[in-house]
Parts: sequence; C-alpha cells; structure tokens
Amino acid sequence: QVQLVESGGGLVQAGGSLRLSCSASGSIFSVGSMAWYRQAPGKQRELVARITSGGSMNYADSVKGRFTISRDNAKNTVYLQMNSLKAEDLGVYYCNAVVGRFTPRDYWGQGTQVTVSS
Repeated sequence: QVQLVESGGGLVQAGGSLRLSCSASGSIFSVGSMAWYRQAPGKQRELVARITSGGSMNYADSVKGRFTISRDNAKNTVYLQMNSLKAEDLGVYYCNAVVGRFTPRDYWGQGTQVTVSS
C-alpha cells in the first residue's frame, strides 16, 4: 500500500558530496518520522538520521556536522545531503517512514548503494 523509493546513490570520491532522495507513494496519510539507515557489508543496519513530523532532527555521531536530513511533506519526500564523505560511509542506504494514525507501521525502501572511493 505504501512504497518508498530511494534515489541519488552512486560512486563518489572521499570528501565529495551526494544527495539522497526518498519519495513515498500509495496510501499516504498521517506520516510520522522519516529516517535514513545504512548497512555496510557484513554489518548491522544502523540509524543515520531521523526527522520527525515536526521537523526535529537527530543524527548518528559519526555523521554529525557532515550530513543533513530534511523533508518536503507536500511531496512526501525525505532527503539526505551528505557532505565530506568518508570511506566508512559506504553502504546501502535505506529510507524509512512511519505511516498511519490508527495502525502505524514502519515502511522501508529498497535501498540505494553509496560507494566512496579513497
């Protein structure tokens, strides 16, 4: 019923920038927080950044000062601006959103690959 589609991943050099986008479609209503997670090869998926419906943001310590999360509620889209990329930022980045007023649940995108060369 709800689909999240990420875009903007790719190959970048260390120190470079990349902007990820995630657009939601389908039965969209009462969208709560939206977030970006990432998973490096052989590692657990981890929270990178989250933004609430009210616009409050929080970040993993490893990306503070380098990444910025934002959202456009009219477009049902969340963004992740990534600057000063490091090799350790490599991984598959997944979009997450909480949707539903009476029966809220988490939805996940298919993921977009981010590769940082050094």
